[in-house]
Amino acid sequence: MHLKDVIRFLTQPQTCGPRSTVLVRVMAGGVFFSEGLLKFVYVNQGVGRFTKLGMPMPGVLAPAIALLEIVGGLLLASGAGTRLISIPFIVEMVVAILSTKIGLYFGTSPLPKPAAPPFSGWWAVLHESRSDYAQLLSCLFLFLSGPGPWSVDALLRRWRSSAGPMPSAAGPAVAFGSVTSTPMS
Repeated sequence: MHLKDVIRFLTQPQTCGPRSTVLVRVMAGGVFFSEGLLKFVYVNQGVGRFTKLGMPMPGVLAPAIALLEIVGGLLLASGAGTRLISIPFIVEMVVAILSTKIGLYFGTSPLPKPAAPPFSGWWAVLHESRSDYAQLLSCLFLFLSGPGPWSVDALLRRWRSSAGPMPSAAGPAVAFGSVTSTPMS
């Protein structure tokens, strides 16, 4: 695979997947968006959490991750740059799992214990990592399959492949109309 093919894979994804891909995008993007907001609103979710975990430069890293989650969550939900934004989210979820669940397994986590048993061990890790796991697999799915036909990426692909520029009066509604099965009169 050549660099040109990698760039094309990342920036011009296939958009012929199922329309239901929008549900995965909206779920994953919505969770990242809300978690990013929480990192700014509640110190214990942002800088405080990063400090307890021993992350480097928590005062810089936590707001940077929060901004990534807010902007990236909106991009993911809308299907804009889906494969590109999936990459940092995949990395983030792997880091989140490794930095929080290993300590939970051994009962040495600096974070508060779960609200209900089990408090440590394999079952505690499985229970506490369900959201991380869902986000990680959702982003892997979107990276591999692309954004689907109901996405900004699909709109851009149709605009690029059209014979001429789309008249500004028609707007994106016409482009989205061409994806649906309802005939336009």
